[in-house]
Amino acid sequence: MTSDSSTFSPTDTARSSSTTIPSGDRWDVIIIGGGAAGLSAALILARARRRVLVLDGGQPRNRFAPHMHGVLSRDGYSPLDLVNDGYREVRSANGVIRTARVVETRSSDGGFDVVTESGAVESAHRLIVATGARDVLPSIPGLSEQWGRGVVACPYCDGYEAKGRAVGVLLGSAAGVHKAHMILPYSPDVTVFTALSGPLPVDDRRLLEHRGVRLEDRAVSRVVVDADRLTGLALDDGTVVPLDVVFAEPAFAPLDDPLRQLGADRVDTPMGQCVEVDAFGRTSVAGVWAVGNAVNPGALVPIAMGAGATAALTVNGEIIAEEVATASAALAEVRRG
Repeated sequence: MTSDSSTFSPTDTARSSSTTIPSGDRWDVIIIGGGAAGLSAALILARARRRVLVLDGGQPRNRFAPHMHGVLSRDGYSPLDLVNDGYREVRSANGVIRTARVVETRSSDGGFDVVTESGAVESAHRLIVATGARDVLPSIPGLSEQWGRGVVACPYCDGYEAKGRAVGVLLGSAAGVHKAHMILPYSPDVTVFTALSGPLPVDDRRLLEHRGVRLEDRAVSRVVVDADRLTGLALDDGTVVPLDVVFAEPAFAPLDDPLRQLGADRVDTPMGQCVEVDAFGRTSVAGVWAVGNAVNPGALVPIAMGAGATAALTVNGEIIAEEVATASAALAEVRRG
């Protein structure tokens, strides 16, 4: 079961845009994905007076959460409101944003073609891929319905809100046991459910028990709710463990098809394979950058925004270097003439 069950549409006030480029011309940069990372990159580039097109499929990873946390000046703010704010700011700098799902990316005559689901083709000199990821939840009845509210994943995002409450940690792998240790500063009332992960190493079990964590090895059969509020997890023998919030360990699925199609190199991470990027977001494909959760499982909103800005600065720096080189060559030609 996945958490990817609905589509976000920006408010109508964020839809209008008057900036276009001539038919057959190329954008300076096409950004695939209009979440925090993509919009951050778009804002930098649009303000640098580059011709920027954002193609946004309207499915930010955190759209299920009513609030963001740990985002300076926006703690507790709606992630969808943040996207709407970003749409407005990018468009105010003459960046173009279109609602479109990209189905194909390909190299084309020194640049790139991007094909959308409608069959439209857009061309650019450079690409920034900020398509994000989706979380694949275990197939436990009621889990996906509580995703983003009673069921969450990130202690840095939601741990503070769980302080002093009864917390369950639904392990997906033995390696995920660190999440229980992350939760303990927020609450001493922690139960770790191990049926999905399989037996934990003996030393891990002993350490958790030493720190006061309860271990539950029976399988979870369903999420228990009262008036749409999570109240516990039911086990396969009918026992209900009372809980206020569950920290799950969903599988991470990067939405990196545009990068795969271009042949970008990949690298193994603790959360699976991702496309490899350098500190500036460059991929192995010249002219292609990738930022945010598409390449970094741990990219919280502030990290994704920073990665988008870093890539944009690097892209603009390369464009400036090309402009300077072209002007220098033209000047040299004038002097020779």
